[in-house]
Amino acid sequence: MEDSYKTIEYPAEGYLTEKKSKFISHIVPVKSAEEVKEIVEEHRKKYYDARHVCWAYMLGWERDEFRANDDGEPSGTAGKPILGQINSAELTDVLILVVRYFGGTLLGTGGLIRAYKEAATDAIANAVIVEKTVDDLITLSFEYPLLNDVMRVLKQFDSVRWTQDFRESCQMRLQVRRSLSSQLREMLSAIYGVEFV
Repeated sequence: MEDSYKTIEYPAEGYLTEKKSKFISHIVPVKSAEEVKEIVEEHRKKYYDARHVCWAYMLGWERDEFRANDDGEPSGTAGKPILGQINSAELTDVLILVVRYFGGTLLGTGGLIRAYKEAATDAIANAVIVEKTVDDLITLSFEYPLLNDVMRVLKQFDSVRWTQDFRESCQMRLQVRRSLSSQLREMLSAIYGVEFV
């Protein structure tokens, strides 16, 4: 089971000049389509004098939510090549915007596709790419005498993180990598008296 994905740590920029047209690219980590909308609007305001602000994004660890926008460039010459570079780098939870300042010379569809692709590639090359895991959350409830048994199980898993609340009884919230989740649940449910909340 795939339970990791690649994304970027921080925003980064790229730059390309093609026949006096300037292409300024930005790659930004994002979590939702709403956030994408806000960032696109910010860039439209910031680069109000630019001819085009084209963009594409990919969301979700399964990489199944995506969109591309040509912003007035001929259909398929900007957003698609940008999205293609996100796919080539196998990234998700990212937005790439490419701002174009027209230099007076038409580039043709092939030239536009190449320029948007290279601008997006430059932004990706300047970004810090990180691998993250897809985690499941498990909440447990048990009585104090079982604490040592529960801790013995948890210590067998390197990647488990948890928070605990020990008042009348013990409550724990576990965060575990998805591929280990069912094994952890199985081992904990073997302890008589441990309940999943």
